[in-house]
Amino acid sequence: MSTGLLTQPKPRHKWQGKGRKVLIIDDDISVAESLASILERMGFQASWTTHGETGLAFAQSEHPDLIILDLCLPDIDGLTVCQRLADGHQTCGIPIIVVSGWEREDIVRTVRAAGGTYFLRKPYDPRALLVLIEYALREVEAWRDGLAGD
Repeated sequence: MSTGLLTQPKPRHKWQGKGRKVLIIDDDISVAESLASILERMGFQASWTTHGETGLAFAQSEHPDLIILDLCLPDIDGLTVCQRLADGHQTCGIPIIVVSGWEREDIVRTVRAAGGTYFLRKPYDPRALLVLIEYALREVEAWRDGLAGD
């Protein structure tokens, strides 16, 4: 059984992404590679894997600034991954953007209950995803700044 391919971030110039680390967990290699390439051009450090367990281990050890998570994974349900990230001591503060083609009526509520920050239905406009990424990272920064000011 494969444990999933995990690529390490490639150093790039710091621009819009300001060197922030993004982990992509998606079973579709072409989607993961393409998204990682876009994010790297934006100045992010992008890593990706096709398996949930590999993504969980990476998130616990490397502490990415944000996670983009597909719900359909070959080894573990994406909602379970989301819950484990949200419940984990080392990963509970990481925003999770869930992307999926699931058509369930209650999918947004289900994702939020599992700990997801945002939900984006596939297929999606990459620009919409970039807006959500920036918004999620700004929310985390504002929250951390608020804690530092207390």
